[in-house]
Amino acid sequence: MNKRWVLKDAADAETAKNLAADLNISTILANILVQRGVTSFEEARYFFRPSELHLHDPFLMADMEKAIARIDEAIARNQKILVYGDYDVDGTTAVALVYSFFSKRYSRIAYYIPDRYKEGYGISTQGVDYAAENGFSLIIALDCGIKSVDKIAYANTLGVDFIICDHHLPSDELPAAVAILDPKRPQCNYPYKELSGCGIGFKLVQAYAEIHSIPFEEVAEYLDLVAISVACDIVHVTGENRVLAHLGLAKINAAPCVGVKMLMEVAGKSKDYNISDVVFQLGPRINAAGRIDDAKHAVQLLIACHEDDAREKGDLINLRNVERKGHDQQITDEALSIIDNDDVLIARKSTVVFNDNWHKGVIGIVASRLTEKYYRPTVVLTRSNRHVAGSARSVLGYDLYEALCGCSDLLIQFGGHKYAAGLTMEPENVPAFIEKFEQVVSSTIPDELLVQQISIDAEIDLADIEPKFFRILNQFAPFGPENMAPVFMTRNVYVSGAAGLVGGKHIKMFVMQPGSPSFSCIAFNQGELLPELKNGIAFDICYTIEENVWREQRSIQLNIKGIRLK
Repeated sequence: MNKRWVLKDAADAETAKNLAADLNISTILANILVQRGVTSFEEARYFFRPSELHLHDPFLMADMEKAIARIDEAIARNQKILVYGDYDVDGTTAVALVYSFFSKRYSRIAYYIPDRYKEGYGISTQGVDYAAENGFSLIIALDCGIKSVDKIAYANTLGVDFIICDHHLPSDELPAAVAILDPKRPQCNYPYKELSGCGIGFKLVQAYAEIHSIPFEEVAEYLDLVAISVACDIVHVTGENRVLAHLGLAKINAAPCVGVKMLMEVAGKSKDYNISDVVFQLGPRINAAGRIDDAKHAVQLLIACHEDDAREKGDLINLRNVERKGHDQQITDEALSIIDNDDVLIARKSTVVFNDNWHKGVIGIVASRLTEKYYRPTVVLTRSNRHVAGSARSVLGYDLYEALCGCSDLLIQFGGHKYAAGLTMEPENVPAFIEKFEQVVSSTIPDELLVQQISIDAEIDLADIEPKFFRILNQFAPFGPENMAPVFMTRNVYVSGAAGLVGGKHIKMFVMQPGSPSFSCIAFNQGELLPELKNGIAFDICYTIEENVWREQRSIQLNIKGIRLK
């Protein structure tokens, strides 16, 4: 697929020049820093040296005092506390963190994860009934609850109080909870708005520790869980999230908790984790528990205190991940076949596919894969009890949620955000939805958004990539949304030696420019271009720069995102 290469506008030249001088770095790197909002020596020190000292005061969050007071009251009155969270990575890490911290200090505490298929996302009536029937007076809800106005009103009638720790956008009406911790709520002056759900749980624990003179080291024990949530929930890796991710990755690589250590073992990689490794190695395994079986297994792994317990749960979760991959591959193949054999579907600006028998737990992954392949707004539908459930994904710049609003008359319910959403409808509405969604998308999406874009930070020569440049570039990590690994473009490079295929579809080669060193490159899924890459023929590349580790040998490698032939 052809991709649009878009070079970002250069930062203010004077600001970049001064920053380069102040930091003794190249103007190329200074320009990228300024593009990312780092304009002074002090801001650069904060950016390059994340520290626990950069974490905000948790009591700046609205209702934090009320939350701590209610927890203190529950403990003083010997009331039972239920820690409640969603079944995805963010929810399960949040529950593991808050439960682990408080269970060390109070025994009348338990946790609850709703069943993905029977209860669905967020606070459920069944969950509230469970709390009331089992004598829980307080529920701490993590990564959910901000829109559960009716469920929390119902809980209040049963004498069950709620503390909500959420990071999603609230509706106009807030639930009648004892305390609502959500930086996105109105009148919350917390200085950082993009925390994960687990991050909010961490701030609750941090506040409790401050009030009760518990050393920060005892809170920092859980930073590995926070880093996993930041990576896998695709929140911004800026500001406080970047600090939490940096500190958490350091813990993952030096002294992970027992459950995370076991997760790393079953993933087959036990050191040198970065954000990308967390997303692709640890995240899918945690998610697989809730997709295929029961997310409680993920919590049991993450709260384990003994290696034997953790190993048993780690092996089970790894097995579920293998099952998940099988479902994922089978459904993806079936969906690709449906589209490729239908000229009408191929010609559309949206993709909607439906099969009664697809596994609901993996349709979101399949929607992402179809979006990658065809690069257009995509919905994957399957039967769920008496209804049809769907998972939707979008392309950069197109508001999927707004498109679903245009189809709301055909939906029982839907929710999500600009790039990902879930939906439910009556089975008889599926044909009408397929047509209506295409109508809405085709009338609102500009053609250029249907061509994948590579956003390029700077144009450089290969000779610019010297050891100091690479060393400083590495300190831009941890990477993630709003702080992605910088993408560079270099014109007129040549293959040095021979280029070849690895894994049947990836190009492995060395490239150089006159007077530059030769650099090892990997170009994933671009094997069809290999016949064009001949010695002596110039071409342009865009790429990220990374460290390749092979048999303990470390070298600089260019990860090629695009090749443009002359």
